[in-house]
Amino acid sequence: MGSWIDGPKAAAEKMGADFGYRGERLGLPKEGPGSVAGVGRRLGALCVDSWLCSLVAYGLLSGGDLNGANRWTLPLFYVVCVVLLATTGTTLGKRLFGLRVVRLDGARATIPQVLLRTLLLCLVIPAAVWDRDTRGLHDKAVGTVEVRI
Repeated sequence: MGSWIDGPKAAAEKMGADFGYRGERLGLPKEGPGSVAGVGRRLGALCVDSWLCSLVAYGLLSGGDLNGANRWTLPLFYVVCVVLLATTGTTLGKRLFGLRVVRLDGARATIPQVLLRTLLLCLVIPAAVWDRDTRGLHDKAVGTVEVRI
């Protein structure tokens, strides 16, 4: 017996609706390389990347001033993400967690896609809203997906 806590997806599944696996609508495999990355891995990679940027901002850019480091962290995060995603398709945190950002056709994201995706990621809200494939609005807006490598 279900409850309202289960949510509408669970209720629909109990009535026989089949949503498939995450990434099926995109033509991606269910598991392994090329499958849609889980939320836990993506958050872990984001934490590593932001922590590294905070560390660099504190040590190099602000001269040890914590308030100065706070000012530099987000712009540094933006620049690092854009440069690394545009050149390699992955950041240090994403590499550590085995992730890559690609276009829906599997090719590397273009520079305009990376610029807009990272800007929307820095705004936080678009990244916090996602669809049933767990693609955030920042990925949907530019036609990218974060996959396992």
